[in-house]
Parts: sequence; structure tokens; C-alpha cells
Amino acid sequence: METTYQMPRIGDTAPDFEAVTTTGKLKFSDYNKDNWVIFFSHPADFTPVCTTEMSGFAMNQASFFDEHNCKLLGLSIDSIHSHIAWVDNVRKNTGVLFKFPIVADIDMSVSKLWGMLQPGESETAAVRAVFFVDPTGKIRLIMYYPLSVGRNMEEIKRALVALQTVDEHKIALPLDWKPGDKVIVPPPKTLHALEERLDSGLEMVDFYLAKKQL
Repeated sequence: METTYQMPRIGDTAPDFEAVTTTGKLKFSDYNKDNWVIFFSHPADFTPVCTTEMSGFAMNQASFFDEHNCKLLGLSIDSIHSHIAWVDNVRKNTGVLFKFPIVADIDMSVSKLWGMLQPGESETAAVRAVFFVDPTGKIRLIMYYPLSVGRNMEEIKRALVALQTVDEHKIALPLDWKPGDKVIVPPPKTLHALEERLDSGLEMVDFYLAKKQL
């Protein structure tokens, strides 16, 4: 009988859990309170692609994620002893220290709760999942990568800024948007709003597609 795992969806409340991590015991809802969290899984410690990814998160933690009120949280289906040994190994070999907590999920309970196990890829290793959770505890964006393909750090950073920009300005963002580009003003929902838009001075491709500079 094929094993199935529940996969959280965009808009869902982030599943809560308590776990042992490399920085001590952690309750997700407490960790998430009043800030964004990017929660990401990797297949295994002491593996090459995972080492490059975790190093990328670590090198951007203070300079980018902290500046954007976003905490990082990693996970793999390994023991806390393996995590600690790997963190120490990477620090000794590269000088990069993973200061963010990494969940020890040896029983796979958190991986199953968050839909990080996808049997078609592996029954025992988490795929490269990335969950963006806002300060209200809502999942806002999900990325999945297979075991063999590393994530794109620039896209993760762009996506976080995009979500925060949407929340702050109540607008939408076009293809390939990056900070400084024009944004999309939501289309009018009444005839009165349409008339206001036609006289607004916005850059309009048509009444339903209007752009402005923030």
C-alpha cells in the first residue's frame, strides 16, 4: 500500500511542532511569532549539494534575512549528533557557521507533518522544500526542488522581498519583478473605480493592467 503524506498548502496555517534543534528545543509557533520564517529541508547531512545550500543561507543570514525580519530554520532526517558534527565540519573546512537552528527529525515526524517526504523521490530523505511563513503563521509561498538540484538563493531572497512588498503596499507584482521595478495596481472592481482609474495617471496597458512606481 502506497504511503501518502499530507502536504500543507499556500494559505494554510503553518503546522506547529516542538523539536530538538542545534540551538536547543524549539516550538515553531513561538519561533515564528512576530517575524517571518523560512523553513527549509535538506536530504541529509554531510552531502555536497546540501552543504552549498546551507552555507548560502548562513552567509546571507545577517546581511539579508535578519535585515528583513526573517528567521531561518533548517531540517533533515538526521540525529542531533549528526547535525552538530556536520555544522562543526563545515565550519572547520570553510569557515562558514550555520547559526540558525536545524531540526533533528530522525523519526520523520516533522517531515511528514510538513509534506517534506515525497515517496516518488525518497521514502527516507526529505526533498528540498522551502516554506515562507508570515508573522501571522500563514504559509505564503512554497518551493520544492528534487534531491539532485540545488535551490536558487537569489530567487528565495527576491520572493521574500516580493511578499513583504505586496503586504506593505497592497499591490501585485509582474513577471521577473525585483525591487525598484514598477508594480501592478489591482484591477478595478466597480464602474466607479474604473472611471477613477482612467483619470488616475497610472501607466495603463489597458484598464485591467496598470502599473506604477512605488
